Amino acid sequence: MDGCRLTFGGHLLSAHSNDPALLLRPEDGGQVAGVQGEYIGPVIQSGGAVFPVPDPDFETPLDQTFRVAFEVALAADSPDQVNPGLNTVARFLNMHTQAGVPREQLHAAVVVHGPAGKDLLQDGAYRARVGVGNPNLALLGELAGAGVRIILCGQTAASRGLPRESLAEPVEVALSAMTALLVLQEQGYRVNPF
Repeated sequence: MDGCRLTFGGHLLSAHSNDPALLLRPEDGGQVAGVQGEYIGPVIQSGGAVFPVPDPDFETPLDQTFRVAFEVALAADSPDQVNPGLNTVARFLNMHTQAGVPREQLHAAVVVHGPAGKDLLQDGAYRARVGVGNPNLALLGELAGAGVRIILCGQTAASRGLPRESLAEPVEVALSAMTALLVLQEQGYRVNPF
């Protein structure tokens, strides 16, 4: 079915998927609980729900390679919530794959600093710091599994007491967020403006 337009409930799901069920959560028929028309997957299942946009006026080029760096500095409103900046990275992967951009043309990196640094802690270290388990771990694991580089500012790590041995497995430490963002831009990544 590669190259065909697949629909679910009248919405375009993907121009390249062989199985529309890959885009949907089986326990709720594909839609995110309580949100009509919002779908999750196919790349990330633990976050990144998006809305299909049938026949957009501004077309997404399906032959373009996308390299995006995301800067995440803010933590979630509550320590038991997933960091919205990390969720945005998942949304980028899911929405473009749903729209038909081949997965191998999507490259993402996330540079974390400031208050969001604690969201990269292993569960025990996170729990010791804020009193609940880290709700970001499943998403971090899926992002890393999808090839997303997860980079923590070394200045944040040092100033906020986040030792390497307390960080979740996929996290890399850079000299600084500024350094990481500059290097990524030299490698062809564009910084997402929000």
